[in-house]
Amino acid sequence: MKKRSALMLSSVMLMSVMLAACGGNSNNTASNNASNGSAGNTSGAVKTVKIFQFKTEIVEGLNELKVEFEKEHPSIKLDIQTVGGGADYAAALKTKFASGDAPDIFSNGGYAEMDLWGDKLEDLSDQPWVKDLIPLAAEPMTKDGKTYGMPMNLEGIGYVYNKDLFTKAGITETPKTITELEEAAKKLQAIDVTPFGNAYQEWWLLGNQGISVAFAQQDNVDEFIKGLNGGTASIVGNPVFKDWSNLLNLTVKYGQKNPLTTDANTHLAMFAKGETAMMQEGNWAQTLVDNITPNMNIGMFPMPINDDPAKNDKMTVGIPANLVVNKDSGSKEEAKTFLNWLVTSDMGKEYITKKWKFIPALKTIEATPEDIGALGSDVWKYVQDGKVYGLQSSKFPDGVTQEFASVIQELIAGKTDEAGWEKGMQAAWDKLKK
Repeated sequence: MKKRSALMLSSVMLMSVMLAACGGNSNNTASNNASNGSAGNTSGAVKTVKIFQFKTEIVEGLNELKVEFEKEHPSIKLDIQTVGGGADYAAALKTKFASGDAPDIFSNGGYAEMDLWGDKLEDLSDQPWVKDLIPLAAEPMTKDGKTYGMPMNLEGIGYVYNKDLFTKAGITETPKTITELEEAAKKLQAIDVTPFGNAYQEWWLLGNQGISVAFAQQDNVDEFIKGLNGGTASIVGNPVFKDWSNLLNLTVKYGQKNPLTTDANTHLAMFAKGETAMMQEGNWAQTLVDNITPNMNIGMFPMPINDDPAKNDKMTVGIPANLVVNKDSGSKEEAKTFLNWLVTSDMGKEYITKKWKFIPALKTIEATPEDIGALGSDVWKYVQDGKVYGLQSSKFPDGVTQEFASVIQELIAGKTDEAGWEKGMQAAWDKLKK
């Protein structure tokens, strides 16, 4: 995600709403009020909460929510900044802190990323929304029984497909094996439809979301990652990575020309216009497709990497981003007030489900299929059935997703063979592991 987030453009987007704010300190009453979700500043001074996040597809909605929030909380101003798409949010965040312009709220993927930023994270365990978190959503930002971030939503990653083109090609069921996927691709070619639209210019699609399946299908993914860090496990010769490369090669074989110069905007447009039948994406693509072709008949299914239907019939589901509070912030109580308002106010909940079509991470936010769309409904069905793999990229060493993407792109370009690709992937991990 883009994450999450999903989702995502090929160039840096930096959108900010800058508001000057007067200084002022909250008193003890203000701190207590903030924890209970009311205005976090009763001293009469206006305080600014700087929010730095990467989900480009929610920028418009965040700015609309900002207006409503500030009406209800006149002593708090929001300064919303977004760096997303193909940009390196992690690097931009480090620059923010290094330059003395640290945000009050920022995005964090959890797991290893939570550990990386651990000394900057406020413990949010006492916040009223924590008790309502869906367990799957709480896991990435929970450590030693404490919660350090608010998950924005659940996102599934797989193949978004055009149901009408599948029907036209005589494909009656979504593929659950790589053999079935190739058979479907051949049927689509037979009706002059390009099976896959591949945005393989995008590092996040390959090195973050795509490769996650090769980790998730290990017998014990956490032990495998521990082994990679300790030198007792290897990507070289690992059969699951071989399976994943077979899937990658299949999508290239049955995809459009020039996948390495195709960005996310282009593959979305190709798909929405009916030029391709499938694309690797997530349920965040619902609003993006709707903007091009409203009411398109679409769905989602998992990425099958081998011929084991039981293993392949699980959707990759993760938390694209958790909103965390900078514990050194002078506006952290006001930051908590905004986060609580986001998930408890009627307007906040409406935007989460109906505007952004998010699958809520809190049990107290209800969402209908009409709210979250066809893609979200498909993902939610996998979650309800317990047929999910967690998104594994937040467990990777810092910076390895970009390194992975470069090595994968070399394989796509024919600059390395399968054996060289595996060695390159292992070398990327070894270079960046702690």
